[in-house]
Amino acid sequence: MPMNNLENTVIIGSGCAGWTAAIYAARADLKPLVITGAMPGGLLTTTSLVENFPGFPEGIDGNQLMENLRKQAERFGARTKFGSVVEAVAFSAKPIELTVDGAPLRARSVIIAVGAGHRRLGLESEAKLEQKGVTYCATCDGPLPVFRNKPLVVVGGGDSACEEALYLTRFGAVVYLVHRRDQLRASKIMSERALAHPKITPVWDSVVEEILDVKRDAVTAVVVRHVKTGAVTEIPCAGVFIAIGHAPNTQIFRGQLDLDENGYIQVLSPTARTKAPGVFACGDCVDHLYRQAITAAGSGCAAAIEAERYLASLG
Repeated sequence: MPMNNLENTVIIGSGCAGWTAAIYAARADLKPLVITGAMPGGLLTTTSLVENFPGFPEGIDGNQLMENLRKQAERFGARTKFGSVVEAVAFSAKPIELTVDGAPLRARSVIIAVGAGHRRLGLESEAKLEQKGVTYCATCDGPLPVFRNKPLVVVGGGDSACEEALYLTRFGAVVYLVHRRDQLRASKIMSERALAHPKITPVWDSVVEEILDVKRDAVTAVVVRHVKTGAVTEIPCAGVFIAIGHAPNTQIFRGQLDLDENGYIQVLSPTARTKAPGVFACGDCVDHLYRQAITAAGSGCAAAIEAERYLASLG
């Protein structure tokens, strides 16, 4: 595909927000070009079973959901550049200038749907046991049968960790909340709720050193180290839910768009418009509050409608 053409709409990212934007933009006859990034489909492809996306009463595999959305977008004329990465942007230029895999690309409008990545512990066992008991989303995976009536571990001490722990009390026998400090960083109300719940047991001043058991290809326990005494303890569990925050994939937009202190793109709410004319943003690179597939899809729809209206205004 020649990369020096002038595109009506380029969509950066291929998660729920990106593909939904592509569906709407394609149906508006904008013939959008989707730059998937290095991880086509986004974080949802790391979820084996998505049970909370409307329309799938039995749930659906995350990869399959993304494949369905891609096919739907391409049916209406969206084009896809798989595995390609946007390396640089110049949003002040008109047309907008992008660098994709080292080649120039120009666009009248751009929809940013680059998502956010989970912050990780950085353990080798964490990577090997992902989707095998290690997860980053209680809402996505907590109700799975493998976790029901079993001891579970949540790692973190902020509002997200407390929310995850409280949600998991519906399913787990007990929820251990492992935090490196002697008090939670969460808001007062969230801390009180979590610590008052009879199913939540805090594990203070502790860090996870290892997740067992890679040899059994399933989570059986975590090894925690007390940061003050050095004592090492093994906590049996069926699942480890890591809730130490998210990092939006927005580094290349610094200096081009307004980002908040955590790197999330700031839009002119309730729209998907950014400060740069013709540039719109949606999904988890904007939303640090809900971070759900369905909310990302809704914001992708909004971004595409905004892009269509912007292009119409140009005549």
